[in-house]
Amino acid sequence: MPGQGPRVRVWDLPTRLVHWALVVLVVVAWLTGGEQMNIHRYAGYGILGLVIFRLYWGVAGGSTARFSQFVKGPGAVLAYVRGWRGAPASFGHNPLGALSVLLLVVLLISQVGLGLFAIDINGMESGPFARFVDFETGRQASDLHELNFRLLQAAVALHLVAIAAYAVFKRRNLVRPMVTGQDATPGLEGELRPAPLWRLAVGVAIAVLVVVLIARAG
Repeated sequence: MPGQGPRVRVWDLPTRLVHWALVVLVVVAWLTGGEQMNIHRYAGYGILGLVIFRLYWGVAGGSTARFSQFVKGPGAVLAYVRGWRGAPASFGHNPLGALSVLLLVVLLISQVGLGLFAIDINGMESGPFARFVDFETGRQASDLHELNFRLLQAAVALHLVAIAAYAVFKRRNLVRPMVTGQDATPGLEGELRPAPLWRLAVGVAIAVLVVVLIARAG
């Protein structure tokens, strides 16, 4: 790796915790699907809560977690792609990485949403909202739940390839900052503006409340 610059704080703790908790819960849901459905269901509720919180945090969280900070228009994305090798280090998500984040969020929302209505072939293990749809609709939701997960796996694989590409071609470690919250990439410019604790409390309360209501409604 090239020489390091001064360490700057890039990612706040809530953003990092949500990121790694999603990694763990998606793997748990993957390994328990069709086998240990109680665990699979709770993993799904956990993913739902994390995604709800991340959507909230994308509006009210620390500066680098906000969608307004890293989601750019098509022109900015194309310009970044064209000059990728020589582009300066981005403080937080770059315009191309923003697309990856949005894709993963959309796929996670779809995955959980379909799982809520899914019905297995025997009608024994079903999502909490399956009683609101007929058997055929529930089976279609189940099939789409499976298909969407394949798309999610592909998106995760693409995400990992991008991380590897940055390590190999740009000599930049993107994993360490998501663990420590700090980045020492030379030339990095920016300042993390953390959100106050009361916003964190509100986001956690919203996520927990929605998950509890959905679980009880089922």
